[in-house]
Amino acid sequence: QVQLVESGGGLVQAGDSLRLSCAASGRTFSNYIMGWFRQALGKEREFVAVIRWSGGSTYYADSVKGRFTISRDSAKNTVYLQMNSLKPEDTAVYYCAADRRWVFSIQSNDYDYWGQGTQVTVSS
Repeated sequence: QVQLVESGGGLVQAGDSLRLSCAASGRTFSNYIMGWFRQALGKEREFVAVIRWSGGSTYYADSVKGRFTISRDSAKNTVYLQMNSLKPEDTAVYYCAADRRWVFSIQSNDYDYWGQGTQVTVSS
């Protein structure tokens, strides 16, 4: 059974940085893509970033490109989302997701496994 556990959220000021972690267990993830999504209050869940576990290729939403970095540590089975230059509009619950596929997807419906989410709040 795949388990994803996010951590690292919190309350920060605009311009600050945060690093989210997603500890993955229950599988060998070499054939998986790992994504980060977020959902602000009253809005749809939206794609943030994705990484292919094998090889480490990445893809970002335009809204976070140049500010956020997704990475993975295979030894720790953990995926990270480094978030710099945070803005109030980045405020949301951030979710880690996993799917056994090669091709990137930005659609939440394509991911089979989800974490419980971690709240990020950015004050102005």
